Amino acid sequence: MIVALTGGIGSGKSYVCKLLAERGISVYDCDAHAKDLMRASKTLQKQLSELVGDEVFRDGHLQKAILAAYLLQSEVHVHAVNAVIHPAVAHDFEQSGQTWLESAILFDSGFDKRTHIDKVVCVTAPEEERIRRVMMRDGISREKTLEWIARQLPQEEVAQRSDYEIVNDGIQLLVPQVDQLLSLISE
Repeated sequence: MIVALTGGIGSGKSYVCKLLAERGISVYDCDAHAKDLMRASKTLQKQLSELVGDEVFRDGHLQKAILAAYLLQSEVHVHAVNAVIHPAVAHDFEQSGQTWLESAILFDSGFDKRTHIDKVVCVTAPEEERIRRVMMRDGISREKTLEWIARQLPQEEVAQRSDYEIVNDGIQLLVPQVDQLLSLISE
């Protein structure tokens, strides 16, 4: 069974992945693997340079700020970059042998249609908590954080399209939710 873990920026997906790892479940991190593929693949580098401009890579290193600025300019840019990166990531996941993947933009990007997925788990958190987490983690302003949140599907829509929800609100305990999820998925 292939299980996808999703949720908006700052929802706590990484922490849930850590809890899954403690239970022996390795989760394929689509974002991390996309970065690895962009570092290693001259083809991806060439395609992205053609889209974004030669300055997106300096000495073979991705210039994240340049890519981020490009992505924030328009939805057309987001779709163009996704059309380059996502097929490579989907292929890499399929070759990995892993059965769990984590993608923040699973539905937004159409990644859920690029590879077979049996069940989707959504991690949710209150918006103010998400904002606080992202600002602390990334050292960015509230305004920039809100821009990133606005670029993603509303959390409520993602939760509705998912099979399971883990609530990471700082009140409900995560460990029992993860254990219950694993019990439900294994039935």
